[in-house]
Amino acid sequence: MTEQERIDELETRVAFQEDTLDKLNHIVSTQELEIQKLTRMMKIFNQQVKNLTNDVPSSRPEDEPPPPHY
Repeated sequence: MTEQERIDELETRVAFQEDTLDKLNHIVSTQELEIQKLTRMMKIFNQQVKNLTNDVPSSRPEDEPPPPHY
């Protein structure tokens, strides 16, 4: 393999690696935005569940009055 062929081969590899890095960077950026969106949604859902549990009376059996036949 001549020196020029080696240089051409290395340049080709570098070009493919740069393309791959660009694609991966785009994917990581997209995933970061999605993670931020999901994190905000989870905070909202957690707050809604907390509000619902505060609004619902306790459903523990010992907190209920005895049935009328007692």
